[in-house]
Amino acid sequence: MSTYAIFQTGGKQYRVTEGDVIKVEKLSATGSVEFDQVLMVGDKVGTPLISGAKVVAEVIEQKRDDKVLVFKKKRRQNYRRTAGHRQFITVLKIKSIKA
Repeated sequence: MSTYAIFQTGGKQYRVTEGDVIKVEKLSATGSVEFDQVLMVGDKVGTPLISGAKVVAEVIEQKRDDKVLVFKKKRRQNYRRTAGHRQFITVLKIKSIKA
């Protein structure tokens, strides 16, 4: 089993191993990006962060995610509202985990 890390970005936490492709909230970055808010690497747990640990990733593309439909209805009131939302995301490929 390869080593994994849990890092935080955009208010969310992600569990990754080297070579994973993940979608995160939009980052204004191109090329390579480093995350230093690492919460856990393998069996080493930070309090709350591990100092000196980094997750290095490569930006594959910037795009918008699939549409999420929001539908509101109140029965017997003839009230219906439909709205859609597409979140801007960044697709990343994890290059390395440095503890």
